[in-house]
Amino acid sequence: MGKGFLTYSSAVILRAVANGYLYGFDIIAITGVPGGTVYPALRRLEEAGFLASKWEKQSISHAEPRPQRRYYELTRAGREALAEAVKRYRLLEQPQANKMRDRKPSRA
Repeated sequence: MGKGFLTYSSAVILRAVANGYLYGFDIIAITGVPGGTVYPALRRLEEAGFLASKWEKQSISHAEPRPQRRYYELTRAGREALAEAVKRYRLLEQPQANKMRDRKPSRA
């Protein structure tokens, strides 16, 4: 992934992280992007320096009981890349949460 150009799906993932969806399953749920796309994209975005991640404490996941989560956050470069992507993909100007909440069924 070259710095300065993001695919639409990568930009949507960055927008989701910027809106507080910080781990893979939440990102999949809010964006509708399949896990087979989200998880490799998260890895590439981290390698490109747009995201940083850390694993939650194992005691937290054991207490809930569920798998351990890897939490992501935007880096400065990620915020800059997202700002450029918003200019390119104008639909991203709206906060992701509002798009999902306000979505109406199609009449097809």
